[in-house]
Amino acid sequence: QVQLVESGGGLVQPGGSLTLSCFAAARIISINAMGWYRQAPGKQRELVATISNGGSTKYEESVKDRFTISRDNAKRTVYLQMNSLKPEDTAVYYCNADITTSPWGRGDYWGQGTQVTVSS
Repeated sequence: QVQLVESGGGLVQPGGSLTLSCFAAARIISINAMGWYRQAPGKQRELVATISNGGSTKYEESVKDRFTISRDNAKRTVYLQMNSLKPEDTAVYYCNADITTSPWGRGDYWGQGTQVTVSS
């Protein structure tokens, strides 16, 4: 069974930085695309950033030039470096990964979510 274990959320002042981490705890063959999503109160979950197995990245427009997604395949971990944080970045952040667990098994998995609050 695949578990995505997130860490790194918390409270930060506007303009501050946080780094989120997400580790895939499972017997796997490969991790394909990985990404971060977020959901603010009363809003739908939205894509923040994705990274392919080859390292290609995509970002939601409002976080470009402030957030950086990266991955360490050997550690089965994806990171989200968040700089210049704004109050509107406040949300629960979820890790997502497309994982191949066997020759016949591939699925889309989610972490439990980690709260990021940007407030003075």
